[in-house]
Amino acid sequence: MSLVPSDLLATMHLGELLDLFDPDLPIEQAKSIPGSWYTDQTLYRAECQSVFARYWHAVGRIEQVQQPGDYLTFQLANDPLVVVRSDDTRLRAFYNVCRHRGARLLASETGRVDRFRCPYHGWTYDLFGQLRGMPEFEGVCGFAREDHGLVELNVACEANYVWVHAGRQPPSLSEFLQPLPDLAKQLRLDRLYFVERRDYLLNCNWKIFVDNYLDGGYHINYVHPALADVIHYPQYRTELSHYVSIQKSPLTSSHSSGETARLRPGRDAYYIWVFPNFMLNVYETLMDTNLVIPLGPDRCRVVFDFFFADPEDREFIEQSIALADRIQQEDIWISEEVQRGVASRAYAFGRYSVRRETAVFQFHRLLAQALRSHREPDPA
Repeated sequence: MSLVPSDLLATMHLGELLDLFDPDLPIEQAKSIPGSWYTDQTLYRAECQSVFARYWHAVGRIEQVQQPGDYLTFQLANDPLVVVRSDDTRLRAFYNVCRHRGARLLASETGRVDRFRCPYHGWTYDLFGQLRGMPEFEGVCGFAREDHGLVELNVACEANYVWVHAGRQPPSLSEFLQPLPDLAKQLRLDRLYFVERRDYLLNCNWKIFVDNYLDGGYHINYVHPALADVIHYPQYRTELSHYVSIQKSPLTSSHSSGETARLRPGRDAYYIWVFPNFMLNVYETLMDTNLVIPLGPDRCRVVFDFFFADPEDREFIEQSIALADRIQQEDIWISEEVQRGVASRAYAFGRYSVRRETAVFQFHRLLAQALRSHREPDPA
């Protein structure tokens, strides 16, 4: 009996999973992605190879890499990355992987170095990624030092963030992000100062957290009582671009004297999402960004960066972050409840609210597009 290769079996299984969602139907007729897309290991591996390898991804703040030698590290699905300001002041991005035995070169989230030195066997690379030293490597046949530099990625900056792309010829970052660059200027995001970072570990698939974020405020009245006090839900609207969605709602803060109104000031709230996993929550004098990092089919990490117009107002900052933390705990609770439900035999798929869940539908269609192309050659 001949055996079918395991990679072919995986492909066949993936094809069957992808056939369970039809991205070509209009939202009025469409069924949502099936529960198996939130639990299946094969589909998760495909996401790592496609969704997290073929698009621009936010990996850190520009201010983290201002001076020569400044670096930041980031885990993009299965790939450890490092972005560094090299000696010629250019930003460069590499896989944070030694070419000898694959050890991570840098473990710290940020720092400053004059070279990369592997902690395993001492191989060293300059900040241009070139291999400079290999202890006790004499006598190795056919070894060319110039062929064993660090593997480089594309890197660019926009909206005060650093973005990387693993493809050979990526699309323009500003085009990919439209209309975010213009909106960032309109909202004057450059006047906000980074204050604090918080990490959250969730026992749910990364897509469940994204779905929750993109549901057009559908869950706010049921999950976030404090936020519901200031969001003017009847006028909550969602606008779609190709890889970006913008949810906008008037705030009732100016007509309310409650604690949430004081901590979420302004006329409008903006909730901006960039495919696949980056979010910006913007109010008049503050912003937090959310980066959702997959850790497996049923685990993810959400990284919050908090920005404020007045970094010296510590009382306001502490109370505002405490409110954000409370809202995040509510989102964690409901996301983990959904994970339990979609893993059940009782759940096959859902339907979309035509009025509220247009951004969720957009996300699922982009996801399906990426997954269907994941075994094709990397676009030139």
